[in-house]
Amino acid sequence: MKRREFLRLSIQTAAAATTSNFIINEAQAITKSSYAAIFPLLDQFIQQYLKDMNAPGLTLTLVDASGIQRVCTFGVEDSVKRSAIKPNKLFHIGSITKSFLGLCLMQLHDEGKLDLDRPIAEYLPWVRFDSTTRSISTHDLLTHSAALPDGELFPTDPSFRHHATAAPGTFFHYCNMGYDALGLLLETLDQRPLAESFRVRILNPVGMKSTEPIITLDMANRVVNSYMVELNDRPYPRAGRLVAAPPIAVTTASGCIASNAVDMGAYLQMLINRGQVPTGRLVSEAGFKLFSTPHAEADEFGKGAKYGYGITVDTLDGHTRLRHTGGMVSFASALEVDLDAGLGVFVSVNSMQGYRPRPVAEYALRLMRASREGKPLPKIPLQKPSDYVDKASDYEGRFSGADGRILEITSVGDRLYLIHRGTQVTLEPTIGAENSFTVLHPEFAKFAVHFKRDGDKKEGKFAEVGWGNDWYVSADYTGAREFSVPSEWHSYVGHYRNDSDWIGSMHVVLRAGILWLDGVIPLEPTPDHRFFLRDEMDSPEWISFSEMVNGHPMRMKLSGKDLARV
Repeated sequence: MKRREFLRLSIQTAAAATTSNFIINEAQAITKSSYAAIFPLLDQFIQQYLKDMNAPGLTLTLVDASGIQRVCTFGVEDSVKRSAIKPNKLFHIGSITKSFLGLCLMQLHDEGKLDLDRPIAEYLPWVRFDSTTRSISTHDLLTHSAALPDGELFPTDPSFRHHATAAPGTFFHYCNMGYDALGLLLETLDQRPLAESFRVRILNPVGMKSTEPIITLDMANRVVNSYMVELNDRPYPRAGRLVAAPPIAVTTASGCIASNAVDMGAYLQMLINRGQVPTGRLVSEAGFKLFSTPHAEADEFGKGAKYGYGITVDTLDGHTRLRHTGGMVSFASALEVDLDAGLGVFVSVNSMQGYRPRPVAEYALRLMRASREGKPLPKIPLQKPSDYVDKASDYEGRFSGADGRILEITSVGDRLYLIHRGTQVTLEPTIGAENSFTVLHPEFAKFAVHFKRDGDKKEGKFAEVGWGNDWYVSADYTGAREFSVPSEWHSYVGHYRNDSDWIGSMHVVLRAGILWLDGVIPLEPTPDHRFFLRDEMDSPEWISFSEMVNGHPMRMKLSGKDLARV
């Protein structure tokens, strides 16, 4: 189906025949799609996915090389009135913006205006990036391989500089700050504002007429209602309470575009056609190849994943796949393109709970490919319940604290429970923290329960449990039980907050001779009185403490971002 046909079509709302009155909002002429046979299975999966993930709604587009095959919304925009999402509403696409920026920079490279290996400081003399080895280049920032923390591009201290912790190219570490700098590089070389560059270089040639290149408050009424976690000072359970999110403004290139399913369909078609648009080429064949080349290992995006210039590159069922996700304050998105089959999917959810809708995008891609090849359609994937725990029995045991308190953990099949006052309290794996669990009980809401094995063991039973500052060990624990730490460490313990929805609250605790961030990320001291976050072996992220008053720091910095003691 041609995109212009979608623009002419009126939109109707159709309630699916389910007991929950699940709402599907679809174009009237959708039966023209050659993929219509896959829609019932896909719709069934999406309905279950939104229910499982406690998400209000979702927008979707399916595309092949010939054009858009489906535009559809699911669920609700208003969780109280239960009103359907209109397909023309805008969604914040988050870090998928990085692919737009990558293509713009490839255009500048085509035009001879940008040397990808030239030091970024030669283009942007004001940039506060230092490396003790070679200079940091555009290539390093595009591939998240500059070994820089994801801090503020312009910290409040004008003399502060960000230091790479290793030679550029040593490891992959996702860095929005680097892409914010690249957005200003685009402005500098293009001699116009970022929004204008995006519109002239990408949106207009691709035909994305409804898309906004930057997110401002002036466009708030065009954006779908969205939802965010109610309390951001504690772990969030999947079925936790969501509240309506306020409008926000985002004008930096790491994630500033708002678009809808129709426009993202046009963008997908351009990617499928490797940079070809109706009026010619958006970027040269060589430029698109540079953009989509797997330049850097990116295992944090999945086994075998690599990163190009603003896009992840891997394989799905033996086919080359381009993909990226986007997380915003109240949106979660996923884009996937099967380059070999010429198929693409965009999905965005109007809430943020820490997840991205990749399962929906990947299943849709597999369905389309099977339909195209005349093969049996893949079965609906089984989503693991929120309280599913792999090898749950490894965590169970009786753990003793220094004050004589007992923490009892038990497992039943693949479920894990804390025994509290004689009752089983469910433990739910905490998003983004390995071996950590959110306790579904109000008395344990502030921290996750974190488990460690004895010594350097990688398998078997866990011997330590931490909750905030509290530490418990099992009879199998063989390590030290008394610890000596610098006296000032005790003063660092506390609650620190930045009221930005991107940061929120962080808690520093002292447990078993180690300072921990939020009770789950160990902090490693450095000679310059900072602490590296060791949730990743090579993470360049750090914290420091300052402004001592009555024996306590009033300020904590997270990679240059300010948090105040609460």
